[in-house]
Amino acid sequence: MNHFADIRHDLETYDGQWSCQGFWVMIVYRFGRWRYTIKSPILRKPFSLIYKLLYKTVQILTGIELPCEVPVGKNFRIDHFGDIIISGYARFGDNCIIRNGVTVGLKNIEEKAAPSIGNNVNIGTGAKLLGNITIGDNVDIGANAVVITSIPDNSLAVGIPAKIIPKKTPATT
Repeated sequence: MNHFADIRHDLETYDGQWSCQGFWVMIVYRFGRWRYTIKSPILRKPFSLIYKLLYKTVQILTGIELPCEVPVGKNFRIDHFGDIIISGYARFGDNCIIRNGVTVGLKNIEEKAAPSIGNNVNIGTGAKLLGNITIGDNVDIGANAVVITSIPDNSLAVGIPAKIIPKKTPATT
């Protein structure tokens, strides 16, 4: 895997705007992933220290917590900065967008499982996705929704707790 190509692709995802805080987070994320490619633990240690310093700095500057242990797909986009917390146990598919105030994490501390999010998922401002759940492909999660159950493909989730509404397709309208 070419990490520099991933960073170039991330920059394209952010329309070439270096000033986007989400892009800063992705650079640190990519650096954290890259350091795991260094086989020797002794050689990896200084890079791990640098990663931890960069991670904390970008977390303080942006309010975004995205550990490098989280697998993210292509075109992962953090659309607005601030108050975003993603558990190291989460996973994201391709073409996911998250906005400010989003939490993707554990339902309780004893259960070390966070949501697994499919492709083409759009997560609205303030949404909370918690626990060992699966979010299907082509799902929209509304602003401030609290999602604690799995969501099937081609759905919309809104409310507290989230109510799941199947999306209408052109054939069904």
